[in-house]
Amino acid sequence: MKLFVRPINFAKTQTLIYHLPDGPALSLNIDGIGEFLDLELDIGHVCDTSAIDGIVHFFPKGNA
Repeated sequence: MKLFVRPINFAKTQTLIYHLPDGPALSLNIDGIGEFLDLELDIGHVCDTSAIDGIVHFFPKGNA
């Protein structure tokens, strides 16, 4: 159980990069639809660099 989880603000996010387990990554342009996304932080790790470059990286469990 994670006690201190920082919510992800998708307002500045333009791209979501989903890192697949065997190395490749899937890049999704989410500009404008970020408010409809709900990432479960318990199933992986998120690296939010959207304030810097507009990108959020998601590493699913087993690949984090």
